[in-house]
Amino acid sequence: MSLLKKYQPDYGYNQVVAEGESGLKKAIFDTLKMKAGSSFSGKTETYESAFVIMSGTCTFSGDDFNFEQIGIRKDVFSGKPTTVYLPCNTSYKIEAETEVEIGICSAGSTLKSSPVLIGPDDVTEVNLGVLNWTRKAYFIIDQKVNAQNLFIGETLIPPGNWAFPPHRHDNDNLPVEVDMDEIYHFRINPPTGFGLQVSYTDDKSRDDAYLLRDGDTAILADGYHPVGTSPVDSLYMLWMMAGEKRLFLSRPEDNYNWVIKCENLLKTKR
Repeated sequence: MSLLKKYQPDYGYNQVVAEGESGLKKAIFDTLKMKAGSSFSGKTETYESAFVIMSGTCTFSGDDFNFEQIGIRKDVFSGKPTTVYLPCNTSYKIEAETEVEIGICSAGSTLKSSPVLIGPDDVTEVNLGVLNWTRKAYFIIDQKVNAQNLFIGETLIPPGNWAFPPHRHDNDNLPVEVDMDEIYHFRINPPTGFGLQVSYTDDKSRDDAYLLRDGDTAILADGYHPVGTSPVDSLYMLWMMAGEKRLFLSRPEDNYNWVIKCENLLKTKR
């Protein structure tokens, strides 16, 4: 069973990863692509949703909120994102000021909270890794946002680098690990380039690798899941985690514990 969705979003609302697909317990991923001047109306129903504006400018409005002309990026490689978080049972309307593409990260929720606009200045930027596993991460929805299950960010991997070491978040075992679904949505610069998604379990009952192309999405219900890119292509991933314990906490594979020690040592030498 392939855990990679080979899908290029068309205009309109596109379901990419459905509820319960391939072992997922909570995480859902969709996209919305709109032409300039068009509008889309919806309701979150029994889900909380984060609308990550990947490109373009739009206006979000509802009964008790109005976020006008938000989104400043021309593409996902051009700075920090703008995101709208909507709790369950929230009606909304999106009006496209320019052509807009939005990644929609959702999970079941009963939390009664308020809509939140997360602008570029609200996003936390972190440099992760060292050497050829250096990459930049943007934390969009973490403990600062009053969500129930969602934890969301973006990662930019330079040419020839990896998101490494391999890690998992399969079990609630604090302070070592928390149980979280995860979905990765990828864009590649240039779009003709490629990357690599690896997915395997401790017992190697799954031991797979997938060639990544621009627009692909990986389903990561369990197991280890490092990502790499070619020597000349940059890779973007919108990552969403969903679980009851909203923590950026994972367990590295035992064979690569030395990488963590090496990383910590090199960072102290800087």
